Amino acid sequence: MNNVEIERKFKIKSIPNDLDQYKSCKIEQAYINYAPVIRIRKQDDDYILTYKGGGFLAHPEYNLPLGKEGYDNLLGKADGNIITKTRYFIPIDNGLTAELDVFEGMFDGLVFVEVEFESLDDATAFTPPDWFDEDVTNDKRYHNSYLSKLKEFNINDL
Repeated sequence: MNNVEIERKFKIKSIPNDLDQYKSCKIEQAYINYAPVIRIRKQDDDYILTYKGGGFLAHPEYNLPLGKEGYDNLLGKADGNIITKTRYFIPIDNGLTAELDVFEGMFDGLVFVEVEFESLDDATAFTPPDWFDEDVTNDKRYHNSYLSKLKEFNINDL
């Protein structure tokens, strides 16, 4: 499916206290290639192969279904770190959803939030909720593909 993903990323001031009340999923993902980005993801019991074109705020993205066998095969060919996180889906104003990622493993302590938009105008006009902090949309250090290439991680470097 042809798609353009339009999203903004933010640091957060604090994790909402009531995360358990929101829908969530466990994500494991790895990268087969970085330019263009080719990612494999296990999201709960779904397996997805993703192609992402260049760009920060907006970029082409194609998602294709991938079975467990294909995922396991490609996982053995992946470069870098396998990223694991829990994603919480938190409803915010204007029918939008904040996707709060709480990382695990070597990235334990890293938390940021993404919001996807229907248009560039919507993304530009967006006023973040009070619990959002600095906009890091254009900071490559907050892209999972960048994180997957790190040999070591220190939360204080962000």
